[in-house]
This record gives sequence, C-alpha cells and structure tokens, in this order.
Amino acid sequence: MSDVLRELIDCLSLERIEENIFRGQSQNLGWGRVFGGQVVGQALSAAAQTVPPDRPVHSLHSYFLRPGDANKPIVYVVDPIRDGRSFTTRRVVAVQDGKTIFNLAASFQIIEDGFDHQDGEMPKVAGPDNLLSEQQLGERYLSRMPEHVLKAIPRAMRERAVSVRPIEVRPVHPVDPMRPKKGPPRRQVWFRSNGALPDDDAVHRYLLAYSSDMHFLTTAMQPHAVTWLTPGMQVASLDHAMWFHRPFRLDDWVLYDVDAPSATNARGIARGRWFTSDGQLVATTVQEGLMRDRGKK
Repeated sequence: MSDVLRELIDCLSLERIEENIFRGQSQNLGWGRVFGGQVVGQALSAAAQTVPPDRPVHSLHSYFLRPGDANKPIVYVVDPIRDGRSFTTRRVVAVQDGKTIFNLAASFQIIEDGFDHQDGEMPKVAGPDNLLSEQQLGERYLSRMPEHVLKAIPRAMRERAVSVRPIEVRPVHPVDPMRPKKGPPRRQVWFRSNGALPDDDAVHRYLLAYSSDMHFLTTAMQPHAVTWLTPGMQVASLDHAMWFHRPFRLDDWVLYDVDAPSATNARGIARGRWFTSDGQLVATTVQEGLMRDRGKK
C-alpha cells in the first residue's frame, strides 16, 4: 500500500470522540474548500462504524449545504434512526465551526439471496493498461501552458496536478481543463487504488463513495466547452446519491461510465455506473450540481 493511499484511508477512518460522534481531518487539495468526495466518504465511514459489519451499505442520499474549510477538521454526528431485522438506517450530520455543512442518510442491509439481473452492458472502451493517468496528463498539460497562464494557477493546484494520487485515475478520452472543446455529455474513466486494500468491504465502499465525486459535473460541462478552471465558472456539488449493487474490490480496476442528461437553470445533473473489468455493474451514482457562469453576459 502506498503512503498516499494509507493517508487517505486514515483520513476516511475517522477518530471516535464520543458515542456516535466522530472527527475527521480534511485534505487540502489546493482549492481551499473540502473536496465533496471526502465528506461523502467520511460521513459514510462514520455511519458504517455504528452498524454491524455483516450489514453493508446499499444506498446513500446526501446534500452539500455549505462549503467546508480544507484547513479544519469536521465533526460527524450519527443519528441511529432504526435498527431492523434486515435493514439499518443512519443519518449523519457534518459540522464545522458550529455549522452544518453536509448531511447524509444511509441504509444498510444484511446479505440476502434474491433475483439477480442487470440491464445494459459495460461500454466497449479501451482498457486502462495503455491509458495515461491523471498525474501523467497533469504533467503534460502544465508543460504546454504559457508562463503567464501557469503563474495564474495557485501553486497548491499545480502541485496537486502532478502529485501521486491515492486513487489512480485514467480517463478513456482525456479533456484538457485549460483548453476544453465541445463534446457530448459522456465520459468513461478507469479507477483503482494505488496499492492493495484490506479485506474489509466497508473500506472499499467508502473509498468508492470518495471517488464517485470525480469526473461528475465536469461531464455536464462538456457540451459547453467549459471546465471548473474556466474564468467566471462557479461549480459546486448540491446533492449526491449512490446505490451499491454487488461486491467489488477497488484495488482492481473499475470503470466509471458517466452521462449528463440535462443542464438548466444554472444546474447540471450527472449519472454514473460503476463496472468491474469483467462487466459486473456494482454501483450507480447520481449528482446535481451548480454550474453558474458568472462570466456570461
């Protein structure tokens, strides 16, 4: 396991400070604000730590209420709403500086036999072996930028672009965030942890929840040839939902197939399907986010 992956797992594992109360440290990825996937992953981790291990999470629904400060810890308060014979429900509130910044409801279920089918096959795309990672792409993009543009990008963001990642990300069709071109609202991205993970289903699920906030709203911006780095763009996640269908390992390659069916009223919605490399549908995600073009006249 790489050091950066171990640091991420430690970040998402949380510190228990009281019964049903946890504290998580924040990662500063260079934006100043907390990465949405971190809050989702930590909140799910907090909920899972109050549920028997034989009940994996099967769904979560959440709202981003305020931007979090990446330089401060976050406290997660878990409300044990219900413990049933088959299902367990938890509500989690994330608090920073005395204000609620995020809330999440998650449902957990015992493993049961039942009907099994999936509608649709995994897209036929290039495999991850011959694709460039986001780290390699970041190095390439930065090397092509004019000096005056490069200086305008915060140093922390430049360093993040070329740093080793805890989750290796390989886009099938990369998009240059500084020179976007119009394209269909669809993209596929391969994900895999940077090292072996423990045999703990909960770890794989909250790491996938963490990863699921990547390449989401950017897909909804593709038809408009803008990215979150485009001057004047205000981009933020509003809500996030996720359903887990089948077991998987995030230390094996999984494909994120994302499409964005609508953008209107300064909002965009994106849907994602997670597939194992052999085509098993293991999770589904949906997110709506703010896509406000303040530079538009």
